[in-house]
Amino acid sequence: MGLMDNLKGKAEELKEKASELAGKHHEQIDNMVDKAGGAIDKATKGKYSDRIEHGASKAKGAVDDFAHKPEQPGGNGGRAPQA
Repeated sequence: MGLMDNLKGKAEELKEKASELAGKHHEQIDNMVDKAGGAIDKATKGKYSDRIEHGASKAKGAVDDFAHKPEQPGGNGGRAPQA
């Protein structure tokens, strides 16, 4: 095995670990995204509220797509259904 094969293997392992951790801690990540969005909204005095809300939603979606969420009863990884 060459150096590049070793690096590719390690990179894949790290990606899987990060994905697993994102799945286990999705609630904390969502809370931090909401907190950051709230702080930005406050700093901009609500001028960009719609854009901030849209960006936060996109960020949460990206984390959900990346994460391997542990299976929970209900089949949605323990998340509330989106309206």
